[in-house]
Amino acid sequence: MSGNSFGQAFRITTAGESHGPGNVVIIDGVPPGLELSVDDLIPNLARRRPGQSKIVTARNEADAPEILSGVFEGTTTGTSLAILIRNQDQRSRDYDDIKDKYRPGHADFSFDAKYGRRDYRGGGRSSARETAVRVAAGTVAKKLIAQAFGGRVVGYVTQVGDVQAQIDDPAAVTLEQVETLPTGDANIVRCPDAEAAGRMVALIDAVRKQGDSIGGAAEIVASGVPAGLGEPVFDKIKADFAKALFSLPAVMGVEYGSGFGCATMRGSEHNDLFVPGDAETPITTSSNQHGGMLGGITTGQPIVLRAALKPTSSLPIEQPTV
Repeated sequence: MSGNSFGQAFRITTAGESHGPGNVVIIDGVPPGLELSVDDLIPNLARRRPGQSKIVTARNEADAPEILSGVFEGTTTGTSLAILIRNQDQRSRDYDDIKDKYRPGHADFSFDAKYGRRDYRGGGRSSARETAVRVAAGTVAKKLIAQAFGGRVVGYVTQVGDVQAQIDDPAAVTLEQVETLPTGDANIVRCPDAEAAGRMVALIDAVRKQGDSIGGAAEIVASGVPAGLGEPVFDKIKADFAKALFSLPAVMGVEYGSGFGCATMRGSEHNDLFVPGDAETPITTSSNQHGGMLGGITTGQPIVLRAALKPTSSLPIEQPTV
């Protein structure tokens, strides 16, 4: 199996390379009647789009999506949904001088070891360029869960290097806080803690002037998710989330709830006590160390996930290789 698909009831399959004609995602499991257009996809793709600020890659891609199938007269048909994003700013000749070299931190060697050949232009299939169509698929998924049970998903940066944001209530973070600073300026680092966001940008600038890069972490919060989703043992919903996050090229670590912080806690402080809720959620917990999942099944509390990302491997400074 080539590992290009993920999911069961909602299943995505992607194809494409960094410097190929484009990337495409095919989505199965979208029910008929969901309102969907290119305009729904553009805002989230704009948040991911390269070249939008001084702290991201300079590659200039419009990331204009094309819906090839599965939508008729503005709503989904229930058949496979296909979305294409064409590449427009490939600079393949930039890689001619290094096509026979293994770049530190990249998948050049491992792809050669597996396939006996590789697309050296920008990393080929291992490039994060593939994630553009995942964003498109994620937009469809967010529309589905919003329609099905009022679910809401927000993601944001919590750490860059040694600069950490103070987020007291992850479920209270809004998209507006992530996108816009209190001054009204664009929040280019997308950290809802405005003070930490400024220090993050300054650190990225300082590191880039040295020809280097810096790692970081992001948090994802899903609110309004009903209790009872997921399966025990191998199909735990937390295992599915972990696989999805680890499939992203730069992710080096994943945690949820209290995460690795649980290693220093006692059971009496880590246990979330069950308490009466409201009419919609009769039983809830007084805290959320469990990150919205117990036994691999959702509890109705916000699902809180975090991922640590390695520093960008592509650097302007020289490093030895073979």
